[in-house]
Amino acid sequence: MQDRLYPERPIVGVLAVLRRSGRILLVQRAKPPIPGRWGFIGGVQELGETVTEAAARELLEETGAIAEPLEVLTVLDAVDRDEAEKVRTHFTLVAVLVEWREREPQPDQDAMALGWYTPEEAEAAGLALFPSTLRIMRLALAAG
Repeated sequence: MQDRLYPERPIVGVLAVLRRSGRILLVQRAKPPIPGRWGFIGGVQELGETVTEAAARELLEETGAIAEPLEVLTVLDAVDRDEAEKVRTHFTLVAVLVEWREREPQPDQDAMALGWYTPEEAEAAGLALFPSTLRIMRLALAAG
């Protein structure tokens, strides 16, 4: 497995943007990066796995929820540099819209909390969100 710190090339990660009844599942991280921040379920794509398969797998592993992958919403670059400007981490994050099908999501050890929100509710609640979270939520709710 490629080392996540000071990698030789970007690592492909997926964000599972789970939609149900006009709301999006947000998870409050318990572990780095940035514990306490709210965002989407995510993880690293495995060899031989499509990004949609990876999103559904990560969601199932981290919450127990089953969802149908629908489409790629957007792609983000998450690049972190050290004090010498050397790339410490570089993830290419593929946000995949997944539609809830069964099993109520439950937080695992990576999450402090989770909840269903509209973008307006997330803003009104004052959640500390990862960058682009509201934009991706809006894309997911506008998608077919």
